[in-house]
Amino acid sequence: MNDFWNNISRYPRFFVSSLAGLILVILAPFKNLFKIKKLRIFVILSFILFLGILYAILISMVGL
Repeated sequence: MNDFWNNISRYPRFFVSSLAGLILVILAPFKNLFKIKKLRIFVILSFILFLGILYAILISMVGL
């Protein structure tokens, strides 16, 4: 029974490390885009636009 709880206690660590690895893999192409000066501005503006649209959607969903 001790092995069972030992394995259960490892799952949160596994989840956090898996999630961190997934985020790093997803963000790697954007890091490469920042190396090109022309695309740097486009990526920053796209990110700001994405956050603005997300904010507007959430505000309209809440009804404020």
